[in-house]
Amino acid sequence: MADAALIGEQIEDDEVQEILKTGTDLRQYAAQIEKEFKEVENRSIDDYIKESQNIANLHNQIGNTSNILERMESMLMDIQDALNNISTEITSLQKKSVSMSVQLTNRQSIRAQISQFIEDMAVPEEMVSCIMDSPVTEKEFVTHLNELNHKLNLMKELNFKESKSSQDVSDVLQKLKIKAMSKLRLYLMEQIYKFRKPMANYQIPQNAMLKYKFFFEFILSNERAVAQEICNEYVDTMSKIYYSYFKSYSTRLGSLKFEEAVSKDDLMGLDDSGPKGIFSKTSSLKNKSTVFSIGDRGEVLNQQLEAPIIVPHAQQKFRYAYEALFRSEQYALVDNACREYLFVTDFFIVRGAQAQELFNQIMGKTTALLIKNLETYVQDCYDTIALFLCIQLCFRYQLMCHKRCVPALDKYWDNLHAVIWPRFEQVFRMNIQSIQDCDPTKFPKETGPHYITRRYAEFSAAIVGITENFPNELVSHMLLELQEEVKCFMLRMAAIFTTRKEQLIYLINNYDLVLGVLMERTRDNSKEAEAFRELLSTRSAEYVEEILAPHLGGIIQFVKDCEQMRDKEQTEELKRQERRSLQLVANFSANWKKSLEELNREVFLSFPSLLTGSQLLQLALAQLVQYYHKFYKLLTPNARAQLVNIHVIMIEVKKYKSNF
Repeated sequence: MADAALIGEQIEDDEVQEILKTGTDLRQYAAQIEKEFKEVENRSIDDYIKESQNIANLHNQIGNTSNILERMESMLMDIQDALNNISTEITSLQKKSVSMSVQLTNRQSIRAQISQFIEDMAVPEEMVSCIMDSPVTEKEFVTHLNELNHKLNLMKELNFKESKSSQDVSDVLQKLKIKAMSKLRLYLMEQIYKFRKPMANYQIPQNAMLKYKFFFEFILSNERAVAQEICNEYVDTMSKIYYSYFKSYSTRLGSLKFEEAVSKDDLMGLDDSGPKGIFSKTSSLKNKSTVFSIGDRGEVLNQQLEAPIIVPHAQQKFRYAYEALFRSEQYALVDNACREYLFVTDFFIVRGAQAQELFNQIMGKTTALLIKNLETYVQDCYDTIALFLCIQLCFRYQLMCHKRCVPALDKYWDNLHAVIWPRFEQVFRMNIQSIQDCDPTKFPKETGPHYITRRYAEFSAAIVGITENFPNELVSHMLLELQEEVKCFMLRMAAIFTTRKEQLIYLINNYDLVLGVLMERTRDNSKEAEAFRELLSTRSAEYVEEILAPHLGGIIQFVKDCEQMRDKEQTEELKRQERRSLQLVANFSANWKKSLEELNREVFLSFPSLLTGSQLLQLALAQLVQYYHKFYKLLTPNARAQLVNIHVIMIEVKKYKSNF
């Protein structure tokens, strides 16, 4: 609008300027403009008069339309009022519907509860008849017994709330409970009495009791005194049965034990090679080496661990080592005890300390008997391997019990360990002491493997082999003590020989024996094997130097002397050794083949083991060739020309190569 006004003003200004330029009279011009306005006004009035009828008609139409709209507005207001009334009625109906739905749900819920309550409270004739007359093993009896138990529990709850409705059926339910209790008690007692029959398989009545374990649960929840009576009767019966069985079984197993027992005269370091007088003590064993060799006895920890138990009356012709009888007895206990523990926890509904206490009441006398029998054996036992095998059996059977989820025997295994370990350690140390106390001068002067060394090798291999899967620090420590004592014994025995070569032969034979047995029976990388492998290597190198000295001593000394001179750069002194070297060359060239033959014969006569002899011979020949190379390098050209060609010597050396 402001822009239009500005434009209008600009136009008027332009017209005014134009008038001023032309010299027109402004008053005359204004009169003319006013005249034009009058003409336009008159024409407008004429046009309005011409259209007056149409305007009047339009006015009438607008009035009619307004009346129609007023009537429509009135009708719409009426419709709106009607809709508001309908909405109010719908809301009211919805509220009534929700209220009726809640009432229906409440009535249905109450009806279901009342129906269930009436059903729970009612005692049908069929239940009464079945509880009174049917055998307890019938399926219908068990079904009605469950219903009766439910009604009795409900009755207890109602009585606690002082409900009057319970008084109507209380008398009937109590009578049914007494009748059911009487029948259940009689049935369970009959099953328990079946255990007492001679030659009875008690697993059958146990399975029958487990099938109807709800009977005891019913008695326990309704009459604890009767439940305790049944439990006491079962405990008393099974305690006597297990005690009687294991007492008889242990006695009969004892008759299958080897008659030859290991005694204190069968220790590792005791001498049994000399002649015995009529009244002198002799070993109780025909072959004392069996005391220290495990042989097949270790199978009780492997294939025989879960093998069927020994049946004494069927094995009268056989005899067994103690650990085999111990395995059979303990496996029988594990089998019975695990089954018994699982039965007790399942049937009598006990857990934790209660289950342990009930189990101890049943198996306590039996386990005490077995511990006492073990104490009797152990106090006079000198069989270290048997004791150690029994310890390992205890470890494995305890692990087996844990796999079967039966911790009830843990205390029993601890008691067995408490009996065996001290005796095992005592006898072990007695063997160590026997080696320490033995007098080497009383033994024959033989360079072959000593029988005490063989005993040690077999024993050490046995203990190491057993402990591979169940290592024990105490056992490892005692094995180390025994090893050190045996090493000292070997050195003391070697000292009785006059020459160093004989001493080395004795040590090598004994080290080789120990190492061979250890490598055969245990892992190659065991600590014991490594220790003796190092000793054998050291003594073998020393022995090679010793046997080469008579045949190659001059050359060896020449090599050592000349190498020192060369290191000290004593050139003139080296040149003066030519005469000495020529003598050595002449002597070697004349006798080298004979020396090889003598070396071969000497080595194989000194060592019973062909493999050991062959290895030592090859070591000696290799050392000989090495010295020969060094000797050759130190010679003058004149001396080298007279020396036997190295290839000729190598060809001859290869003839002594063994196939071992």
